[in-house]
Amino acid sequence: MLLCFAFAWPFSIYKLYKTKSTKGKSILFSMVVMLGYVFGIANKLVSNDVNHVMFFYFLDLGLVLIDSMLYFRNLHYENKASMA
Repeated sequence: MLLCFAFAWPFSIYKLYKTKSTKGKSILFSMVVMLGYVFGIANKLVSNDVNHVMFFYFLDLGLVLIDSMLYFRNLHYENKASMA
């Protein structure tokens, strides 16, 4: 699952970067996904089960973070355009 998500997020990042639009994107969904990754990392740390899987948790969390940052960048562009 973590590998599939790590493969899928770059497509979303690319789309957000190129279109400069927030249409069809739910920031709430992204925040819930990030929370899930944080809880997954916390579970690994608390259960003392730190292994190579942690790399994919951090990778996926970083990709969703980039995706969310692009959402807010695009929201800024959209707000700026609507003011003009």
